[in-house]
Amino acid sequence: MDDRVLLGKRIKELRGGRGVSQEELAEVMGANPKYVSSVERGRENPTLDFLMKLAVALEAELVDLFNFSWVRMNEKDLRRQIKAIADGADLESLREMLAAMKGREVRAASSRRSA
Repeated sequence: MDDRVLLGKRIKELRGGRGVSQEELAEVMGANPKYVSSVERGRENPTLDFLMKLAVALEAELVDLFNFSWVRMNEKDLRRQIKAIADGADLESLREMLAAMKGREVRAASSRRSA
């Protein structure tokens, strides 16, 4: 898979995790929503300036945008990684992980209903 596509998937994941639409993200960044969409679809090669603004708007570190090694993992390896993280986590971290997963589940169900 092309790195631009992987970057776009990661941006979409971060944006979705924060419950922000492409339009809202573009507005915060002072960018064109169509360009944000094109970046998410891997059709654009964004500049460093755009990526820096994006990281700020998503309240993420620039390096977080490029943390997409998980996309190349198969399901078995993903489950193993998640289990290892959960097994080493303290109670508060486990609660945060569950809340994040439940929130994502609710947003996905809501999106399916409105589609």
